[in-house]
Amino acid sequence: MDRLKSPRQPSTIVSSSADSAPSSTTTTTMAISIEDHQLPYNTHNLYDVNFFDDKIHTLVTHTPSFVNTWIAETQQKLHQNNNPADHPLLVGLDIEWRPNRTRQIENPVATLQLSTGKDCLIFQLLHCPTGIPQSLYDFLSNKNYTFVGVGIEGDVEKLVEGYDVSMGNAVDLRVLAAEKLGAEQWKNSGIKSLVKEILGKQIEKPKRVTMSRWDNEWLTGDQVQYACLDAFLCYKIGENLYAA
Repeated sequence: MDRLKSPRQPSTIVSSSADSAPSSTTTTTMAISIEDHQLPYNTHNLYDVNFFDDKIHTLVTHTPSFVNTWIAETQQKLHQNNNPADHPLLVGLDIEWRPNRTRQIENPVATLQLSTGKDCLIFQLLHCPTGIPQSLYDFLSNKNYTFVGVGIEGDVEKLVEGYDVSMGNAVDLRVLAAEKLGAEQWKNSGIKSLVKEILGKQIEKPKRVTMSRWDNEWLTGDQVQYACLDAFLCYKIGENLYAA
């Protein structure tokens, strides 16, 4: 049974325009917004993140049983999508950690984000009481899936060093974009420029969220929206590039 969680500051709707930083004070429906389902549990919470015409159902949890269920359902959906033989089963991947304030301290990964399009998992590794569940180890190491991200080699390295994770198949979207678009310049690009070029959309990466406390037990609406979109957009960029 889920434990009731202690009261926290409510965050029903966080909305923003496509070309401005997210704000937790406005409730105007715009291109990018988030709805907090405010579940009364310590174990998990659900959000809907809206990105233009897409709604991403997002699970935030530190509890292994919810990770197990999400992975099982995700695998079933991936194999039901009937991808063409030359199109891999894609999963957008990104991580967040508490910013390193000195060179001597390398903070561990706090959250792992996975997205398969309409669904996203934000797993708070740092607060998981029993460590990474075996289902997640198996999922990440499964070579039937292609995990895509921007600068994903660095993310994989931090996951390997901090949690002894083995990645089966990881593809850097910058390298893929350079190959598909026929221009080496994309090897040095960031997610903002890739979103603009590949998806025709504009996003912001507000520093106040990028440099925020990702190791907090309760993530803010801005953090959830930011983390979800990073993984979701990696998936969408990969989907478009592989279809090119």
